[in-house]
Amino acid sequence: MIERRPFNQLGGADHGWLKAKHHFSFAGYHDAGRMGWGNLRVWNDDEIAAQSGFPPHPHADMEIITYVRDGAITHRDSLGNEGRTAAGDVQVMSAGSGIQHAEYNLENETTRIFQIWILPTRRGGEPSWGARPFPKGDRSGRFVALASGIAGDGDALPIRTDARVLGATLKAGEAVRYDLGAGRHAYLVAAAGSVEVDGVRIDARDGAAIRDVDAFAVTALADAEVVLVDSA
Repeated sequence: MIERRPFNQLGGADHGWLKAKHHFSFAGYHDAGRMGWGNLRVWNDDEIAAQSGFPPHPHADMEIITYVRDGAITHRDSLGNEGRTAAGDVQVMSAGSGIQHAEYNLENETTRIFQIWILPTRRGGEPSWGARPFPKGDRSGRFVALASGIAGDGDALPIRTDARVLGATLKAGEAVRYDLGAGRHAYLVAAAGSVEVDGVRIDARDGAAIRDVDAFAVTALADAEVVLVDSA
């Protein structure tokens, strides 16, 4: 099953400094049919105005992955961590038993991010934060694990759940296969460009909910950048 979820049909909100679209129920947007996908709970497409951002607020028992599409995000938290994550790179926060954090766009341009929340395998534990660069050239023509709780994904940022977040960049006409496996859920979003997922067209910022397939092919209709979550 592959279900296209067009960007222009997503729920969302415009807060002035923040323009947000929600692939799943979040905050004031509720759709009983879109409460998550496997253990993937949230996928927000956020545009954050220059010199603004999310002030300190708490989280617990959630794996929060931020994929920066344009601009940069600056993180600060109650553990004393601080860091700037730029376009193409990824940060991960394991909220564990509880953490306060803030995310600011301190740039002079709009920052665009995917914010992905995945339920942890176990509740509690020490909170943590980490970030690292993932050069887009290293993902050319293939999926690369960016964050993962699955054995064997050693270069990915660690998360405490049975899931992985992957990225790929594809030239027009290029294709890549992904082996999903029985009982798994995949959710794919085109960060840029257009692709076909087993013949289903996915344009920029559309989502594709995938399950009940052993594998699927992603073919670029134009130069494309895609992000994929494979979850239990």
